[in-house]
Amino acid sequence: MASNFIYNNRDHKFIIKEWLDGGKILSLKRYQDYLSIEDVDGILDQSLKVCRDVVAPTNDDGDTLGAIFKDGKVTVPPSFHKAYKFIQENGWGSSNCDVDGEGALPEILHQAVREYIIGANPAMNPYIGLCGGIASVIKSFGSPEQITLYTPKMFEGTWEGTMCLTESGGGSDVGDMTSKAYPTEDPLVYNIKGTKCFITGGDHDLTENIIHLVLARVDGASTGTKGLSLFIVPKIWVNEDGSLGKPNDVSTVGIEHKMGLKGSATAVLSFGEEDQCRGVLLGSAPDENGIGQGMAQMFQMINNSRMDTGHSALAVATVAYNNAVHYAKERVQGRPINNPKGNRVPIIQHEDIRRMLLTQKATLEAMRALIFKGYYLIDLAQHGDDPAEVNAAKRSIEVITPLVKAYCSDQGWLMITEAIQVFGGYGYTEEYSVARQARDIKIYSIWEGTNFIQSMDLVGRKWNLDKRNVFKEWVMEIVTFIKANQNYELFAREFAVLDKALMAYQELMGTVFGYFKENIRLVPLYSTRILRITAELYCGWLLMQQALVAQEKLSQGNNDLDFYNGKIQTAKFYVRNIVPDVMATVELIKEADTSAIDIPEDAF
Repeated sequence: MASNFIYNNRDHKFIIKEWLDGGKILSLKRYQDYLSIEDVDGILDQSLKVCRDVVAPTNDDGDTLGAIFKDGKVTVPPSFHKAYKFIQENGWGSSNCDVDGEGALPEILHQAVREYIIGANPAMNPYIGLCGGIASVIKSFGSPEQITLYTPKMFEGTWEGTMCLTESGGGSDVGDMTSKAYPTEDPLVYNIKGTKCFITGGDHDLTENIIHLVLARVDGASTGTKGLSLFIVPKIWVNEDGSLGKPNDVSTVGIEHKMGLKGSATAVLSFGEEDQCRGVLLGSAPDENGIGQGMAQMFQMINNSRMDTGHSALAVATVAYNNAVHYAKERVQGRPINNPKGNRVPIIQHEDIRRMLLTQKATLEAMRALIFKGYYLIDLAQHGDDPAEVNAAKRSIEVITPLVKAYCSDQGWLMITEAIQVFGGYGYTEEYSVARQARDIKIYSIWEGTNFIQSMDLVGRKWNLDKRNVFKEWVMEIVTFIKANQNYELFAREFAVLDKALMAYQELMGTVFGYFKENIRLVPLYSTRILRITAELYCGWLLMQQALVAQEKLSQGNNDLDFYNGKIQTAKFYVRNIVPDVMATVELIKEADTSAIDIPEDAF
């Protein structure tokens, strides 16, 4: 069964070199000594080749062999070892998560590389990404001794890391978790006891050690999320000199049998079955009110992971789309509707196939624009020189993060259903890769906080940040852009649609603020739809920016005609066919239909 990794990097080159000001990022003090805009093509070309030649061949093993749990230990396919080592040793992996690391790529480049890795084998990506993210949390909040002891081997990929949050009785409702931490004679070391489930990369044989970050409640600390603290819990204890000591009473109970991402071990972990599990406190102990620092620390990882999760959905759905295009160009069936006696033609010439393909292309490019706008802002926020610009970037990231996670993971799933439909009956068979991609992608709408949680974060929190000023600034960017370009004759229709959508959205905000006061149950009833249309409005804005750049390139005589014309037609399609959903959904929400609330429970 061929995984059929089909990918190209032309859109990334456009985003970094032509749309977003990649040169500005590469000229920041953090990168100016070893990177320039001239390096972009080489980095993207080389990394894509690595993913095609080294990572993609492991994808079939991940799905057919999968992660195996036997005698209390987890093993991954042998091919994973070679690819994992190659990626880490050649600087494509977790070393890029080190904000001070020598030779690290900025996010706009690192995440393009990561997109190819995910597309090539989405089950391998968590192993590559987790250790860098966990090490970053330790580096942000740990003591100098903790940073020195744990992070170097994590950034180089010699040790792995996990985020241990979920429990059977405390998943989305984190405050209900029961894992406990008991003080010892050493004020930094606690005895950890509890069980965590759905732990990605919780156990495997890729690395010599795994460093777990475990959320637990210090005995006597406050209830709820505010009482949680974060602990560094190695699978094998790390001695003060950095050598490995004895196993740390962390046992693997089992791994989940999943519909997709089978090569990625999702484990149930038990800490302290023999009362010998030690955890090192990250940051300070709970204060006199029993308030811990754990959730605030963990959210650095969670917010980054939410961006990564939406991006993963894009990568998987893009492979499905590229395969659908390839198939549609080769599959000959049917005759043109306007020439029924003519020759049979490739199905890409049929109108509904073209609609399905352009729906995928437009939505996926909208997702990529949204994602890389976010990564561009992250680069500015982390390494920018202008304090005002850094602050503005941080404020925009607050709004973008739930959109990336939820919109991209929801739409990625829907786009794969379109890819399957292009294949027809063959798409429903495992001989073609789109069936696997459908199985792989579905988890992303659940990972890192379900998409409902993202929607409530948007409506309940992000709309109200800084007395609603953060969101007003976000909306004003769109307002300014539309006003500046509404007389652009070539795109007059598109800017008219955007303007209508913007006015409807602003009206919606007033309606929903009223629901908070009058009937708050209407807010969670409609919040996922509000997030969707928020992303559609924003993505319409981003794609029209790209269309203006593409039109300028054509007017300058650029000979990459198919790409730039494709950009223009893609933006037009998205704005004309998808953005009007904003207006329709606003009218629906204003109706305040409560049928889903009113129906008797026993009627379901």
